[in-house]
Amino acid sequence: MSTSKVDVALARADERTGLANMMQLYIHDFGELWSREPPGELGDDGRYADYPLDDYWRQKDRIPLLLRLDGRLIGFALVNTHSHSGLTVDRSMAEFFVARAHRRGGAGTIAAREIFSRYPGQWEAAVTRRNTGALPFWRHAIQGHPRVDDIEERDYNTPDWNGPIIRFRIKPA
Repeated sequence: MSTSKVDVALARADERTGLANMMQLYIHDFGELWSREPPGELGDDGRYADYPLDDYWRQKDRIPLLLRLDGRLIGFALVNTHSHSGLTVDRSMAEFFVARAHRRGGAGTIAAREIFSRYPGQWEAAVTRRNTGALPFWRHAIQGHPRVDDIEERDYNTPDWNGPIIRFRIKPA
């Protein structure tokens, strides 16, 4: 990946369909984690239920981002201000997806760090307990950011959230 370029761009309204299509892949990836719960079950049309994306173009505290590698679409990130811990946050990584063909090559880490840099402040990255592969990724992406401060990881098992939450601050440039 040394000669490849990762770009993170705000998704335009006319790019919503591409993000929605990738969301089908994202939900598919989570299907085994949901173990036959409704979000992971296919409908009669062979698709998963649509993820509620409209607010990402209506509310200014929600940010839809597209990830590209050498100009080709490889994933997305949805950022909002929802705190799974109940503590104050400026930003939360709501959803993050990199297509399988582009995982483990560094593009996701570069994209995550670019997102953090673009939106400094208090962050949360919540990882559902069953998604064991995501926790090492988030630890690495966060700890390696050059402006990260005050990293704290707590484990939650409440009616609202089950899994670790990493809280951290990104200092302005």
